[in-house]
Amino acid sequence: MEIITVKNLCKDYKYNVKNENKGFLYNLFNSKEKIVKAVNDVTFSVEEGETIAFIGPNGAGKSTTIKMLTGILYPTSGEIKIYGLTPIKDRDKLAYKIGTVFGQRSQLLPNLPLTDSMEMFGAMYDMSKEDIKKRIKELAELFDLNEFINQPVRKLSLGQRMRAEIATSLIHRPKIIFLDEPTIGLDVISKKKLRDLFLKINKEEKVTIFLTSHDTEDIQSICNRCVIINHGKIIIDTKTKDLMSSYVKNKNIIITPETIFETFPELPDGIEYLEKTKDQITVKVNTSIIGTQKALQALTKKFNIDDVDIQNESLEDIIRGIYEED
Repeated sequence: MEIITVKNLCKDYKYNVKNENKGFLYNLFNSKEKIVKAVNDVTFSVEEGETIAFIGPNGAGKSTTIKMLTGILYPTSGEIKIYGLTPIKDRDKLAYKIGTVFGQRSQLLPNLPLTDSMEMFGAMYDMSKEDIKKRIKELAELFDLNEFINQPVRKLSLGQRMRAEIATSLIHRPKIIFLDEPTIGLDVISKKKLRDLFLKINKEEKVTIFLTSHDTEDIQSICNRCVIINHGKIIIDTKTKDLMSSYVKNKNIIITPETIFETFPELPDGIEYLEKTKDQITVKVNTSIIGTQKALQALTKKFNIDDVDIQNESLEDIIRGIYEED
């Protein structure tokens, strides 16, 4: 079932360009208006239950798109429908169907216990006291909040606060949750816990996840689909696993010698050293210049090899390469 439909979405920002060689009065009456297309003819749809990564470099248009999807910004042109609702016109109705979490901005009451924030949000969504109490209990167990649920929010660690933020955004059982950099600033263990929770709410509560993140582990661990935006336009919309397989241009080959490497000879075109020690060498193979099999044949002629490990480049490197090409 298609729950988000975006067609030909555009958002323009206008500003005046001043002549730095002229004075204030000249610029007051003669400055020229310039238009920047932050989002330029974006079209996509999202199915119920999907876990989608909406990613791009800074200034690509992803945050502007999310703000239009959630009704914060008005589009210059185009159409958005979420469960048949238009975000700007039906913002109050839409609020009952979506949840939002922005990694840098808290929606919780800092000086009061977490339960107070959750009760307040439940009341905002017209939930009865009994339903609020029951839902808080469910979320406390799901997100492991009981050890700090009665503490003032300002005393929570960043990892605890982010779990609390996400739990609170789910108080009204939304169908979609928009996550903007939810793991930013967290340590490795806290990130892992959050990622597991996202997968759990997607599976158990059938919540559709719409994620933006610069952390490729978030994308790879949580999302089954990637939409990449750059310069306000969607440049790739594909399954995450297909992104990994279709856009791999380089492979890393790790070579372990039978004894030790005595020398590091010059390598053929398409192969370059990444790391080299007497005990191990890592080379990068550009598969558009030389195939993996031919590269291995060339390397066996150069080195006395005991073991070889071939690895694809990381998702981060793949996405960086796509940005650079675009």
